[in-house]
Amino acid sequence: PAPAPQPAPAPTPAKSYPNCRAVWNDLGRPIRRGEPGYGSHLDRDGDGVGCEKRPK
Repeated sequence: PAPAPQPAPAPTPAKSYPNCRAVWNDLGRPIRRGEPGYGSHLDRDGDGVGCEKRPK
């Protein structure tokens, strides 16, 4: 008999950032629309670039 098929790997959760400090700690730069982890809560002016200034 053929061996049982391997189970599919568990899906990895989508990346998300709670705030701009987390973005800068991870990326070291602003985040852009279309990149994993981008969210409208990170883009105050709605121009497609979030966390434009490094948090203090």
